Amino acid sequence: IAALGYYLFAHHSGGNAAPVVRASGMRIGMGGPTAVHGGVARQEDVPVTLSALGTVVANASVTVTSRVDGQLLKVYFTEGQKVEQGQLLAQIDPRGYQASLAQYQGSLAQNQALLKSAQLALARYQKLYAQDSLSRQDLETQTATVGQYTGTIKSYQAQIDAAKLDLEYARITAPVSGRVGLRLVDPGNMVRSSDTTGIVTITQTQPIAVTFSVPQANLPTLLQALHHDQILPATALDQDGTTVLVEGELNFISNEIDSDTGSIKLKAMFANKDEKLYPNQFVNVRLQTNVLKGATVIPSQALQLSSDGDFVYVIKQDNSVERRQVKAGPSFGTIMQAVLSGVSPGERVVTEGIDRLSNGAKVTIVSDNENGDGSAVESSATGSATRVKEGAGTANSGATGCNGNAAPADGTTGDNGTAQSDSRRSGSAATQRASTTSSNDGAAQ
Repeated sequence: IAALGYYLFAHHSGGNAAPVVRASGMRIGMGGPTAVHGGVARQEDVPVTLSALGTVVANASVTVTSRVDGQLLKVYFTEGQKVEQGQLLAQIDPRGYQASLAQYQGSLAQNQALLKSAQLALARYQKLYAQDSLSRQDLETQTATVGQYTGTIKSYQAQIDAAKLDLEYARITAPVSGRVGLRLVDPGNMVRSSDTTGIVTITQTQPIAVTFSVPQANLPTLLQALHHDQILPATALDQDGTTVLVEGELNFISNEIDSDTGSIKLKAMFANKDEKLYPNQFVNVRLQTNVLKGATVIPSQALQLSSDGDFVYVIKQDNSVERRQVKAGPSFGTIMQAVLSGVSPGERVVTEGIDRLSNGAKVTIVSDNENGDGSAVESSATGSATRVKEGAGTANSGATGCNGNAAPADGTTGDNGTAQSDSRRSGSAATQRASTTSSNDGAAQ
């Protein structure tokens, strides 16, 4: 019945009814080219990168301990705050060290006076000895006394220096700049230089490092860059690998390969000015090892994989397609793919509708991805999407999709405004004929 209705309608309209093309690119009707989406190959510099999962490591993690024994009088930091190198963190009771310093200083002054007296006596003894009025033994004894006082003074001077150092150590300062953690000792407790727990831990997060491992096959490329003092840019991304957190550079290549995993450990440094990286955080790392100058890039959707290798469909000048084997290179961003051979800049490749094509098939370009950014623009080569001939209306009154593509006859669209998958578009021959008849009736009205 559906076929008879179509025949009567076609005969009534003079046989000019045209096939209807859904926005998805499916051909409905007898004969005609297949509607596809295309993209133009272009020439760009493509970075060659390595990707790995990394762990954020603090540039320095220091446990602050007391270097002298005494009572912890006061702390001058708040847990979690940022501190600068040399900033006062805590105070140990200094009174015992102040008393020791004063005692040593008094003893030093006393021995300095004794030394001066002994030196004057030695000068007199030397004159008397020259006049043969003093024995040699008395002269030597006085000389030894002067030496004794000199040594005592040096000893007290060293004790004074040590007492001053202890007094300085009673003021506990930050050895590095960073962020302090939890306070491990409360004021009032006794602390000792032998304690291993410490008072607080400071973690340096600016700059900060990320360690990661790559397969040993990449070692020659890394060593070549190292020997030529080449800077290898590194990018830290979130766990999804979609958001760039911070940019840095590689600064360390391990001196050995892990025999268990066959990988080599690397470390990249990041300024981390906004503190987007935190110690022990897991991040994705992208390390740029090279740049392919003037490489040919195509939309990633165009690249297909078969048992024969990678291939694309190239749209020729006569709107026929050629299945062409290509050698794929690195991906470029998330939507572009470099090809090392098989496609030249300026050639147009099929990005959607590939599953309905064969070598030499005729196509009509519904839209072109000229910009390479995933946005479809109207094709200037073949005009807009195929229109229904000899009809005042369209094949269906369904709304146009979000990307400007005509909606399917059943009015359903995909998430991006395009038609649903082939499985939803397919059906029995009778169903397609009935749909065609309905569409033609709408056009006639």
